Amino acid sequence: MTSPTRRPLIAGNWKMHRTVDGSVELARSLADSARIGPRTDVVVAPVFTALHAVSKALLGSAIGLAGQHCHWEDQGAFTGEIAPPMLKDVGCGWCLVGHSERRQLFQETDAMVHRKTMALRRHGLKPIVCVGETLAERESGVTFEVLRRQLDGALGGLSGDDARAFVGDIVLAYEPVWAIGTGRTARASDAQSAHAYLRDRIRNELGEVADGVRILYGGSVKPDNAAELLAQPDVDGLLVGGASLDSAGFARIIQAAG
Repeated sequence: MTSPTRRPLIAGNWKMHRTVDGSVELARSLADSARIGPRTDVVVAPVFTALHAVSKALLGSAIGLAGQHCHWEDQGAFTGEIAPPMLKDVGCGWCLVGHSERRQLFQETDAMVHRKTMALRRHGLKPIVCVGETLAERESGVTFEVLRRQLDGALGGLSGDDARAFVGDIVLAYEPVWAIGTGRTARASDAQSAHAYLRDRIRNELGEVADGVRILYGGSVKPDNAAELLAQPDVDGLLVGGASLDSAGFARIIQAAG
């Protein structure tokens, strides 16, 4: 099971779904139905247009708010982008960075992920940094090489006091891209293997601070497989996609975290 020193985190990524009214309805339904344990953190990431309204709908609840991505500059001529201070201004405490869809569809690089991660930390927002291999990479046997490159690229340069601050400010999310919407399912042991590698890599670079880093699993998470995934020693929570759009199903996933 998850280490007693690491609080489980369940994050729902709503992707490009729901209008403002639909997002508010979902947020209120979740706040009313989810039984959130005293040691569990829950975060939802609606579309940008719904962030402010959802923030108000969640006031007084135990559910936090996240952006789905951001730019690394505080302001500027970057049409269509959103800056960390803007996310903070509407009530966000978290932000996804480097999601597989951003990497694949919008050519987000490791260098960009690093700049975004550092920008979020600068403004007191907690980054949820996503890493993971494609089907071709997995079949080529380079899973750990990909994870090492993405991890080092996103978090490179941390040391000393910066490394200690890193524990409280950052979350990793392992997304096996080959198990998302492909009909193929990752086993709990697949998740554990990748998570253990990521933690060992951090330990080799930063020492014992690795024991405090939360690593989420995000690959076709459902109410039926949540408990088995969360039972793995290095799985500290879940990044949930489609299943987070159903308040009853997402509430079951949250309950699996205790």
